[in-house]
Amino acid sequence: MKSKELLVVLSSPSGAGKTTICQKILRKHKDYIYSVSATTREKRKGEIPGKHYIFLGEEEFNRRIRNNEFVEWAWVFGQRYGTLKKFVNRAKKEGKVALFVPDVQGGMALKRKYPDCILIFILPPSLNELKKRLIHRGTEKKEEMKRRLKTALKEIKFWSKYDYVIINQNISHTVNTVEKIIEAERLQSSRFDFAGWGGKKIKDL
Repeated sequence: MKSKELLVVLSSPSGAGKTTICQKILRKHKDYIYSVSATTREKRKGEIPGKHYIFLGEEEFNRRIRNNEFVEWAWVFGQRYGTLKKFVNRAKKEGKVALFVPDVQGGMALKRKYPDCILIFILPPSLNELKKRLIHRGTEKKEEMKRRLKTALKEIKFWSKYDYVIINQNISHTVNTVEKIIEAERLQSSRFDFAGWGGKKIKDL
């Protein structure tokens, strides 16, 4: 029996851990799919094209916009990021759980387009801890880090627009909590394929 797709959006301020959480869940659930975001920013050291991001030039990004290939796209820190429709289409076709990790702009756009999607907001234990994580990551210069912290304050205000809020104090506990949310959401009666189970036969009795 084919399951109904479940679109799960994880958003957080930069450095709060949403990508790491997503990666750990995907390692445990091989049947889940991951929506790889497209971006115009430069590849960072250690990033693998097609796995971490789909890196596109400005011209190619524009071409995909014209071809209506994005669910949503937005400017973030001077670069463009977008969610490709092909991942949503695959989830719908195969009845998969699909994980998305956009910023709050992308999260809101996905909810508008797909009201049944589940929004999970990941918070750091504190703003001081968030600052420490950004420093430890070492991928941003001082001015860039200040800008990210300022943006984080704005993004955190969106927490109440999300369906669930998790404080990421312990990565393993957070991963388990997200898994439980997904499991509970998949059991919602609104997602149950009654006809596939045998509902059509009952109607004929």
